[in-house]
Amino acid sequence: MSIVCGAECFVAIGCLRWLWKRCTYVGSDDSATWPPATSDEFEPIPHLCRLILAVYEEDLHRPKFPPLGGYRLNPHYLIKRVTYQQTQGQAPPYIIYLDHDRKEIVLAIRGLNLKKESDYKLLLNNRLGMQMFDGGYVHHGLLKSAIWLLNQESDELKRLWLENGASYKMVFVGHSLGSGVAALLTVIVVNHRDRLGGISRELVRCFALAPARCMSLNLAVKYADVIYSVVLQDDFLPRTATPLEDIFKSIFCLPCLIFLVCLRDTFIPEGRKLRDPRRLYAPGRIYHIVERKFCRCGRYPPEVRTAIPVDGRFEHIVLSSHATSDHAIIWIHREAEKALNLMKEKKTSETMTAAPKVQRFDRLQSIEKEHKDALERAVSLNIPHAVEPNEDEDENERQESTSASTDNEDQSSADKLASKHEDGSDIRNTSNEIPIRRRTNWDDLVERLFERSDSGKLKARKDINTSDT
Repeated sequence: MSIVCGAECFVAIGCLRWLWKRCTYVGSDDSATWPPATSDEFEPIPHLCRLILAVYEEDLHRPKFPPLGGYRLNPHYLIKRVTYQQTQGQAPPYIIYLDHDRKEIVLAIRGLNLKKESDYKLLLNNRLGMQMFDGGYVHHGLLKSAIWLLNQESDELKRLWLENGASYKMVFVGHSLGSGVAALLTVIVVNHRDRLGGISRELVRCFALAPARCMSLNLAVKYADVIYSVVLQDDFLPRTATPLEDIFKSIFCLPCLIFLVCLRDTFIPEGRKLRDPRRLYAPGRIYHIVERKFCRCGRYPPEVRTAIPVDGRFEHIVLSSHATSDHAIIWIHREAEKALNLMKEKKTSETMTAAPKVQRFDRLQSIEKEHKDALERAVSLNIPHAVEPNEDEDENERQESTSASTDNEDQSSADKLASKHEDGSDIRNTSNEIPIRRRTNWDDLVERLFERSDSGKLKARKDINTSDT
């Protein structure tokens, strides 16, 4: 009897300990060891939030969302606005904005519309490990949406870039559902830069706001030099490894789902998560806006921390009443603006008395070093298909040298989308095997995801099966 009572007490203590850790875990714990971001690198975020809000506007001359910080979008810079009727459910609405003040060509994609069935179809068009791309796994539906969008707008983006000179940057930005499309669109453009006139990798940028987990860990680290994710405090979406289709099937019982995910993830070892090649993550470098702390009520002056995390990349769900409100683009816009103003004030006060602690050139060097360190960390943790830093640099140089070559030459430098051999054999890879690197051209990539109708137009394939057997 005493043994049974002792076992019951042990289990009860264990449950109480788990409950205490879950309830006391706050969003700021994820980035507690990260260094602070600088105002120079975070400066574009509020402006890009405003551009995403412009997708919701019907007329930029009479905006519904008042500009913060006194900055107003120029209606004459708006090149194109695409609605749900024009996308026909293939992608969320978006705009193309030619910003002459910042010398940027921006493609901004809106987030999920809970009233639109087409948005749900994009999320539901995925199975865990269904789509392999560039040596990793990505969300199948979001990849198809990104390919469709590039097919539609590549000529327009190419024309704008060539007409305005090579100094203009190509910026892709999205929120929520749109962030996943923008991130995968950026990956495709980086590997097929001839589609946009041979633009260099250094001029391509992506900002994923409240990002969806859309790519495997090796890809999230590999493209951390061009993709930047912004997460506000307790946002649930970047932390939920559960497939997106399961989340939005349970949208009306989301608190229950979040609690069950917390319970399940408690019993999954960290090493097992890292060795799972099909597990999806938030992409690129992460900027975490922190505004609430443990045992403190209300919002505090926000601070921004940044890193390229490998292990512990937003793996823990936060049981918070703000888990869904922190996902809203309105709140991200406001808190990003506040954080940027605070960073500028701090920088001004420091430079009035002494030179800045981190010079701009030194910060650029440290960002490059952080990316190399993250790549090395991924290899040391035996993450499947992780890329060595020197291999990534050699690949970039090879792509630069072949960006202006002919189509036949470009076939050997583009990345292949495949999850099976032609004979049907598996291409699975374990941590002890050599990472698989496959190449193909743009036509191969499109044909595997789409089929041509009698009229010659591309439509989504229904019989495609690219999953590992």
